[in-house]
Amino acid sequence: MLKSIVALAMIAALGGCATSQARAPAPLRIATWNMEHLSEDGAKGCRPRTDADYVLMRAYAERLDADVVAFQEVESVKAAKRVFDPAKYDVIVEARPAGASFDCRGMEGRTSTRQAVGFAIRKGVDYDRAVDLTELQLGDPNLRSGVDITVRARGHAPLRLLAVHLKSGCASGQSGQACQTLSRQVPVLEAWIDQAAREGVRFAVLGDFNRRLARAGDTIWADLDDGDPANADLSLAEGQTTPKCDPRYGEFIDHVVLDARSARDLVGFEELTYGGGETRPSDHCPIVALVR
Repeated sequence: MLKSIVALAMIAALGGCATSQARAPAPLRIATWNMEHLSEDGAKGCRPRTDADYVLMRAYAERLDADVVAFQEVESVKAAKRVFDPAKYDVIVEARPAGASFDCRGMEGRTSTRQAVGFAIRKGVDYDRAVDLTELQLGDPNLRSGVDITVRARGHAPLRLLAVHLKSGCASGQSGQACQTLSRQVPVLEAWIDQAAREGVRFAVLGDFNRRLARAGDTIWADLDDGDPANADLSLAEGQTTPKCDPRYGEFIDHVVLDARSARDLVGFEELTYGGGETRPSDHCPIVALVR
């Protein structure tokens, strides 16, 4: 009788451990991916693509296996759905209409398509969408707004995410017209960060910052990471990791910027690089932060 009681107790204890382990959810995979002029029709825009190219991009999206992807340079929801399986992902895109098109460099007769910011969100992950951060446009229809969502994944605390694509042409330094534009976007982003830091939900800003924020003494990072209020003490998810996407570039310009609360929940960082012997789906590789 005693042996039976002990055996039942052991089974119950093991069952309790298994239940406890089952309750621990996998970390959220939060990614950003600049998809390089992803158009609805590969015959249009500044990055020609064949049907096989879209198939390849979808294969990389499957490998990425992210719960949430902030994407940039995507023409529309329809274009994004050529890469993110609509049976697996919901897709949202900034409300900003297309600005003026421009001639594609070195491609006579081709003009750009809309270059929008948005999210692909795994089905089953609940989310709320706030109004777009249109102030990042600075009144210029060709600059991108930010897309602001809060994800509420089962087993995880809510996480607010702002997808951005800041002005290009000012990866470092402060001189030039592009840097002047970027410097005007920074206070807008800082104001959003400070307001979010005062609220009760952890957050991250992710996307193509077009800036080497991890470079020692970077002035843009110093402005953003001022630690006031306390939760605005920011971290870069990549830490000291350097990119492997393209050997010409040794510093990230795509970032996942974490507030003090989400930084404490960071458990990993990954970069999904492309195979060397195949067509590169984009001139940027996706990066992923793993957050409890």
